[in-house]
Amino acid sequence: MDTLIIDDDPMGIFLTTRLLRREGQPADVITSFVSPVEAVAFFQQLGLTDALPHVVLLDLNMPLLSGWDVLDALQPLEAHLLGRCVVYVLTSSLAPADAAHARQYPLVAGFLHKPLDGVKIQAIQARLLETRPS
Repeated sequence: MDTLIIDDDPMGIFLTTRLLRREGQPADVITSFVSPVEAVAFFQQLGLTDALPHVVLLDLNMPLLSGWDVLDALQPLEAHLLGRCVVYVLTSSLAPADAAHARQYPLVAGFLHKPLDGVKIQAIQARLLETRPS
């Protein structure tokens, strides 16, 4: 599964990348951005190509653009992304309102609390296999 990590914390990206690799994901299919602005530009540059990541792990609390802002910026591409790319909000927030807000976005497949662990990665991989058998 091609994975894109959007998190302003370089240590968080490092740990998530290590965890993904430990769960069998090759390093060459993991992309990351510490800048949410650059991540949005990445999606806009991809446009309607099929070179999309399968999974996006999106932090909520970031400077300049929050995770909500990123999701809002992706709405013009939503029709193309649906069924090709899923977003998992990855956050330290325990607020039920944040989980409810995340459910309002069709691209969001799940709301995960940090720290990410192997069980959560395996669940994402299993869900991806169910919805994308190829």
